[in-house]
Amino acid sequence: MMKKVTLVKSLIGAKPNQKATAASLGLSKIGDSITHEDNAVLAGKVKVISHLVKVENA
Repeated sequence: MMKKVTLVKSLIGAKPNQKATAASLGLSKIGDSITHEDNAVLAGKVKVISHLVKVENA
């Protein structure tokens, strides 16, 4: 199953590890979306920035 991850809040003021996690997912600006295969790696990354993103089934 694929998951669509969208950045909905700004990275300004986020901790460095949260900014790095968003960058590793390819999210840099509000409204950026990516589609990834749902796996443990994605779940871990989303957990780190869960307050900044919206996740939905794609």
